[in-house]
Amino acid sequence: MSLNRWIGPFPFYFCCFCMLLLPFHQGILTAHAFTGTYGVNYGRIADNIPPPESVVTLLKAARVKNIKIFDADHAVLQAFKGSGLNLVIGIGNEYLKDMSANEERAMDWIKENVQSFLPDTSIRGITVGNEVLGGGDQALEEALLGAIKNVYSSLSKLQLTDTIEVWTPHSEAVFANSYPPSSCIFNENVQVYMKPILDFFAQLGSPFYVNAYPFLAYKSDPEHIDINYALFQSNSGIYDAKTDLHYDNMFDAMVDAAYAALDNAGYHDMEVRVSETGWASSGDDNEAGATAHNARTYNYNLRKRLFKKKGTPLRPKAEVKAYIFALFNENLKPGPGSERHYGLFKADGSISYDIGFTGLRPSSASRSLASLKVLNARCWSEPYFIVAAACNTVLLLALLI
Repeated sequence: MSLNRWIGPFPFYFCCFCMLLLPFHQGILTAHAFTGTYGVNYGRIADNIPPPESVVTLLKAARVKNIKIFDADHAVLQAFKGSGLNLVIGIGNEYLKDMSANEERAMDWIKENVQSFLPDTSIRGITVGNEVLGGGDQALEEALLGAIKNVYSSLSKLQLTDTIEVWTPHSEAVFANSYPPSSCIFNENVQVYMKPILDFFAQLGSPFYVNAYPFLAYKSDPEHIDINYALFQSNSGIYDAKTDLHYDNMFDAMVDAAYAALDNAGYHDMEVRVSETGWASSGDDNEAGATAHNARTYNYNLRKRLFKKKGTPLRPKAEVKAYIFALFNENLKPGPGSERHYGLFKADGSISYDIGFTGLRPSSASRSLASLKVLNARCWSEPYFIVAAACNTVLLLALLI
């Protein structure tokens, strides 16, 4: 029997089978919580930013795959359905005490805000609280671990732990010191709460997430911190004698300080990821460095650094992954002026400064709508083009045999 007769109609049936599978591919494949190394925080404390549907269009055009929000707003979860974007949602601090005391509260929350949107909305992570440790609220600090465990237990009972990560973001307040990086240890006031949390995450293989802001460090001490060191620009850097390592930017030093704190506490294998980092484009008169030029420089150089997929001086083989703060300027945020000017995009969807993204243009609504249709068509058709190409290859090989 010739090989040609043996193959017979196989290529045709193979291609048909692949085509039939395509509409269901998102529900079958298991995605990781973080794809690549770059993500963006999508804060919404504003009354003038684009609706979630337009934000999805913007993110796709910018090729941003990883998005983190600070709540579980159903309008956002609905808008992200079928987008293929990886979404991390948040449980606010106000829920922690209740969830810690009662696992049913955690289960109800998961069913309402997670399970009911799967698999169409690609929810890949849940943050339990935000910057709880070191915040001064002892009752909240005591509730954090119980809430984390009950959220994880609820996900486990629903068989969702293979696709959804659970974590909590920490501020720099959890550290006693961070200069030089190797000297960093956890603040004595948080150790009693931090250790059992780290024990639990170590069992799960979960990362340690920290909010790292060179901008905040610089504005607190502009006389002694080189602005170029904070902005990834040419500078003499710092030398850490204990590790014999040189740092040419503050971001890497902050990440390695977190690694050092974990090492000093005995958690040598835990990965560090950055849950927030960014630079304000404007601020109050006393906020040094809050300019559009510096914000553009920091975010442009940070994006370039993350896209290189490299590690830090202390962990050269561990790719650094970070969520940038933030997608939009948020005009209703309280606090100093800088809090309302972290956005990569302005409220109308146009870019705040050029770091390689293209913004929405409300003044050209018809063109934006056309772009949306083209983008949606492309997202639907691209997988078919890939399979079609594979099928053509199979058919060609069959004809050549």
